[in-house]
Amino acid sequence: MSGRDTIVAIATAAGRAGIGVLRLSGPCAQAIATALCGRPPVVGAVRRARFRDAAGGLIDDGLVLAFAAPRSFTGEDVVELQGHGNPLLLAKLQARCIELGARAARPGEFSERAFLEGKLDLAQAEAVADLIAASSDAALRAARRSLDGVFSARVDDLVDALTALRVHVEAAIDFPEEEIDVLAAPELAARLARVEALHAALVRDAERGRRLSDGLHVVIAGAPNAGKSALMNALAGSERAIVTDMPGTTRDLLRESIELGGIELTLVDTAGLRDSADPVETEGIRRARAELAKADLVLAVLDDREADAACARLRDELAQSQAAGGSAATATPPAVLWLHSHADLTARVGHDEQRDDGRHLWLDTPGGGGLDTLRAALRAAAGASADTHGGEGGDGEFSARARHVEAIQRAGLHLRQASAQLRAGHGELAAEDLRLAQDALGEITGRVSADALLGRIFSSFCIGK
Repeated sequence: MSGRDTIVAIATAAGRAGIGVLRLSGPCAQAIATALCGRPPVVGAVRRARFRDAAGGLIDDGLVLAFAAPRSFTGEDVVELQGHGNPLLLAKLQARCIELGARAARPGEFSERAFLEGKLDLAQAEAVADLIAASSDAALRAARRSLDGVFSARVDDLVDALTALRVHVEAAIDFPEEEIDVLAAPELAARLARVEALHAALVRDAERGRRLSDGLHVVIAGAPNAGKSALMNALAGSERAIVTDMPGTTRDLLRESIELGGIELTLVDTAGLRDSADPVETEGIRRARAELAKADLVLAVLDDREADAACARLRDELAQSQAAGGSAATATPPAVLWLHSHADLTARVGHDEQRDDGRHLWLDTPGGGGLDTLRAALRAAAGASADTHGGEGGDGEFSARARHVEAIQRAGLHLRQASAQLRAGHGELAAEDLRLAQDALGEITGRVSADALLGRIFSSFCIGK
């Protein structure tokens, strides 16, 4: 049992006609419940109780559930008080618990205590918040699998392989007098290849999990009058953007959240990319270019009647936006889906082609031609597995966050540097990069963590979790 104090929070309040839950965790949880109810709670049983104030007056009546350490969510003594959902009653109940010695919990403090008591690792604790915030069935399933430890197990597998590689390298450093060149041995190459394969699969699935949790950030870009706003309206299912024949109609960013088959996407329509003397349009173009640098996926809209020239111009724009975004060396450039609009005028509606620069689709947006193929491509880009509509999700499906992806990418950078050092025969430098890679992965589960990191993570949780 830890020496921490007892905390209390209103965990849920389902409205005046519903159920309100107040949760206590800490060494005095059962004593506070006893004073509140007039008799001690029974661990592992549900009991009816009346909750009374200091003068014996009735605050509310409901149910009491008690869990003894360490067999609770937080690993401490936990008591849940279930009453009526009136916020006034719950506030009075919480105030009485504080009078009896509890302290109001900080946001995320229950999950933080579960982590500190070893009941959850850091990735699992964050999955609690992801489960609460999930806005689609796919995100719910992914968060559930992370809470069950699927993501953590994948990270641990990579760390184990990385540890075995470090042992091999460290042995070569410690025993340089051996006649066999250990650093050039086939066994080391095989271990390195395994680590690199596990890392590549993890970064792919973690990025997919981040998109399932956060939603796919999709930016629609192209020249004026290419058909961007019409595409926005077609995907949103409503007249969200003004569509005219006049170039430069869209001058600011227009955002719309949509759901496609259980996958959440944020669409951003942008100003047409061109040189302009109009200061308002120029500002809109600047914002469009800044938004491109933050995109997960760019829908590059081309008028099919001048597709080759438009594609070349837009390819240059995308490269400049990525460079201007100042992204880190570990960052992944956004994927690009090339959409040929007005394909009804070129008789190519529904054409689908894979080229060196990515996938190209031909659309008749007003007529709906090719939109089903586009929607399927968007779902795939957002991380939808083949069984998104049912079942438990694919083996690689789990929720992840931007910090997880960044840590995995940082580990990959150190792995690449270690590989180069090994090829050059610099064992000590390779060993240091392998250690840094392992430390980066440790940040995901909390095996390696700083107090500032923990504070930043748990402060984003809701009170009561």
